[in-house]
Amino acid sequence: MKTQSLNGRWQLRQAGATDSIPAIVPGDVHGALLKAKKIADPFYRDEELSTQWIGRTGWTYARTFTVSRSLLGRDRVLLRCEGLDSLATIRVNGRKVASTENMFRTWEFDVKKQLQVGKNEIEIDFAAPTAHVEKKMRKRRLPQWGGPMEQKGGNWLRKEPCNFGWDWGPNLVTCGIWRDISLIGFDVARLADVHILQRHAEKQVTLQISVAAERIDDVPLCATVTVSYKNKQVAAKTVSLSRNAAKVSLIIEDPQLWWPNGLGGQPLYDVCVELLNADSGQLDLQSRRIGLRTLRLDRHPDEWGESFQFAVNGVPFFAKGANWIPAEAILARLTAADYQRLVEDSAAANMNMLRVWGGGLYEDDAFYRACDENGICVWQDFIFSCATYPAFDDAFLANVRAEAEDNVRRLRHHPSIALWCGNNELEQGLVGDEWTERTMSWEDYGKL
Repeated sequence: MKTQSLNGRWQLRQAGATDSIPAIVPGDVHGALLKAKKIADPFYRDEELSTQWIGRTGWTYARTFTVSRSLLGRDRVLLRCEGLDSLATIRVNGRKVASTENMFRTWEFDVKKQLQVGKNEIEIDFAAPTAHVEKKMRKRRLPQWGGPMEQKGGNWLRKEPCNFGWDWGPNLVTCGIWRDISLIGFDVARLADVHILQRHAEKQVTLQISVAAERIDDVPLCATVTVSYKNKQVAAKTVSLSRNAAKVSLIIEDPQLWWPNGLGGQPLYDVCVELLNADSGQLDLQSRRIGLRTLRLDRHPDEWGESFQFAVNGVPFFAKGANWIPAEAILARLTAADYQRLVEDSAAANMNMLRVWGGGLYEDDAFYRACDENGICVWQDFIFSCATYPAFDDAFLANVRAEAEDNVRRLRHHPSIALWCGNNELEQGLVGDEWTERTMSWEDYGKL
């Protein structure tokens, strides 16, 4: 496995223009324009209003890069885009690779045929999001509530809802390469999925690890799974893959349990999975940092109707915390240190749970790592908020299904993840007469 980052300095130009400005990736258009002093600070007074044109025009990110003979000689070379916001068309050396329409998905495309040894060029065109949703709204109105969303129609596009404005934040409709982008080259096979389940018993925990591989060549594969605690190996096993998959059971004796803030410590174990072939050696390597714990939501009938109480390791606890909205409107300005500080502050305030609001985004890995380390449980909304959605559209449903699968796979190993919640306040529209059979049926809501 060989990886080449395409993060760093790109060039950004407005659609129809010839001049460009530097743009750092990961990033977005607003951040690049602000750094180049092309716009005023949108957080000062009402300067937000002077930036509304940005979401009404297209933008192109471009850069050159060098590809080595070693990378291009791999059996498969993929372009991996971990965040494209949102309506993107990708070209490599002038040849179209793909188009995307979801800010929250990770995309991978085979670009071996488009690349060449030496100098290469990549361009990513972003269509105007405001124009896109306005066109959709003219065809069929999908109501929103809980705003004011300054620009209507954002529910037609898989994009951070509050980017269109909310009652607490600015309307800064942007676009850009907002998460990492890279080239990945590999031979024979690579790891496609690692899924870790836990079974708890007296003084021991059994880890059940499912390993899946993406195979190019029909050769024998095996996987070695190692579990470590404080850099000391506590369990390991090697198994052969059958039909591109394997299951491994490992017993952890004297397990150190993970607890929410205020109930105990947050010991973390490292699970490392190596994909191996007798001829090629190590083909791929993935690791997960986990906490050993059980977590249950008790909803038994009681004298008031139904209980709603979390229990960790069999101990009920009172969930106390706050609603987490995006900590920045210009997302690339957030650093891992910012997430660490905000989560540590939450723990210092005696919180033990944060609810990631469905009008924002599936947060950066740094946020969930900080929650793991500080005992902050996470109530994670899927990103649907205060609106009806085009669940009558099969392509839309397929898009959000892939989005959900992407993010559940990315986050499910974190001990801090306590609950997945379907949305934020969609059913409120029934009460407010915003939601009618014409805009979204109850059957369509069930599909969503």
